[in-house]
Amino acid sequence: MTTPTTPRGLTIDELRTRLDSANPPRLLDVRTPAEYEGAHIPGSYNVPLDTLREHREELTKHLDTDVVLVCRSGQRAGQAERALAEAGLPGLAVLSGGMAAWEKSGAPTNYGQERWDMERQVRLVAGSLVLVGALGSFVVPGLQALSAFVGGGLAFAAISNTCAMGVMLSKMPWNRTPSFDPRRAVAQLADGR
Repeated sequence: MTTPTTPRGLTIDELRTRLDSANPPRLLDVRTPAEYEGAHIPGSYNVPLDTLREHREELTKHLDTDVVLVCRSGQRAGQAERALAEAGLPGLAVLSGGMAAWEKSGAPTNYGQERWDMERQVRLVAGSLVLVGALGSFVVPGLQALSAFVGGGLAFAAISNTCAMGVMLSKMPWNRTPSFDPRRAVAQLADGR
């Protein structure tokens, strides 16, 4: 059994310097299409984490090691790095602090329609379920088990660095954009556009 490694982090200043060089790295933004549409680094490609996992063998044929993975905070980009490493493309860099830090630094950003990021959606759904379980248990005995189930799921998500609720929410219609096509995203990487 192999132990997962910590992805190589790249600071905002390091990335900006590399983007201004003669041979800039390719940027893969692994957030949902809706998050990407809201704000992204100019020139980045949107390949959501679930699409990346599904097409990782094909993607590795069109990528080299000069790739920087981007998400909101760095967590999903780290998962993407591990998935691509398992498919034979180890050592990719992850933008430290993700888009949250990129935007906060004032770095160039393309903005579109603002949408809630995945972490905020998870907090809303998890908090609502805990509240329903706690308050609803006054009316329906045993409903507090819902709160315990959600709490256990959040603890597991923290320990495993995965989030089943986030994966489910990423498949919801409001997190999809009509223009996103996984085949087109892979083709764009193959064409180098």
